[in-house]
Amino acid sequence: MKLTGISAVIALSATAAIANPVKPGEVEFTEYGAVETSLSGETGDAERGAKIMVDRGKGNCIACHAVTALNDAPFHGEVGPTLDGIAEYRTEEELRGLVANSKMTFEGTVMPAFYKTSGFIRPGDGYTGKAANMDELEPILSAQEIEDVVAFLMTLKDG
Repeated sequence: MKLTGISAVIALSATAAIANPVKPGEVEFTEYGAVETSLSGETGDAERGAKIMVDRGKGNCIACHAVTALNDAPFHGEVGPTLDGIAEYRTEEELRGLVANSKMTFEGTVMPAFYKTSGFIRPGDGYTGKAANMDELEPILSAQEIEDVVAFLMTLKDG
């Protein structure tokens, strides 16, 4: 009977983790910017991640990075490094941190923080003269979308 009760608690805990993704302001970064646990509580889907990488309304990663595996999508950028082979030298945890908020690893980077909702510098509305709205913004990507992009990046290995 005890084993059944413990199993139920574990199952409920796992369900709660999936139902309650880590909020952007509660992400825990290591000293070097890695994020050690899934933000959504679920593994990512590499196929969905590839779609996010080329979606101009979402990640649009190829605007700055070249990715040979995504050659069907036009206009690969050269601002950031090529992502070919990135899974050979970056861990899943490092990639999660870089996609969530690359400034935690590379302070002066121009790469946007895809999972951040506050702390932005916002000028006032130049057309109305009103101050900027200081409410939190929605993150560019959801916790699951971050996991999906990381899953895709982990497929990018040499050879």
